[in-house]
Amino acid sequence: MKVIKRFFLLLFVVIFIVLLAGLATVYYGTATRIVKYVDDVEEYSSEYDVDPLLILSVIKVESNFKNDAVSHMNAHGLMQIIPETGEWVANQLNLEYSDEMLQDEETNIKMGTYYLSYLLKHFGNRDLALAAYNGGIGNVSKWLLDEKYSSDGMNLDHIPIDETRNYVVKVNNNYKIYKIFYEGVRLRENMHKEFKTYVNNVFRTVKDIKNKY
Repeated sequence: MKVIKRFFLLLFVVIFIVLLAGLATVYYGTATRIVKYVDDVEEYSSEYDVDPLLILSVIKVESNFKNDAVSHMNAHGLMQIIPETGEWVANQLNLEYSDEMLQDEETNIKMGTYYLSYLLKHFGNRDLALAAYNGGIGNVSKWLLDEKYSSDGMNLDHIPIDETRNYVVKVNNNYKIYKIFYEGVRLRENMHKEFKTYVNNVFRTVKDIKNKY
């Protein structure tokens, strides 16, 4: 019995150390960039009813906060929007579309947030919405109808595209970390300042991990 307790205690310590290392890495990588886009993220996440921390997580994974990023799939900007998706979103928002719109930081965030909000409402599931954001809404809808990938038609047991599967994991991991740093923090006024909130969030997360083991 003592051996088992020691094992779980050691496991808990290892998880805690890994968690802190991950937090430090993400914090260092975003501390000087994330604040720049907080106003736009908060405005449009509020308008389209999406958690701003999820939007920041998508931006982190999509472009690492580089507004001039362009992918091999011709996706542009902070939220890596392809022209076809940009044109569809522009039509939904009654905007006159041009490819140059994707280069504008605020417009890119507005479009990406609207599209993610649409996917969240369409699927009613964060993982499915993220998979669709990366792999396409048509692919996710098709996978849900295939028993190889979905046993209940409502959730994906397996995502067949490696990039999309890894994308969902990365965004969710960053989302969990951002929730530790910033949940309960007024982003616009106190980004990186409310240390007490951060500490409380860390201890809450550690307590959750401990309870699981």
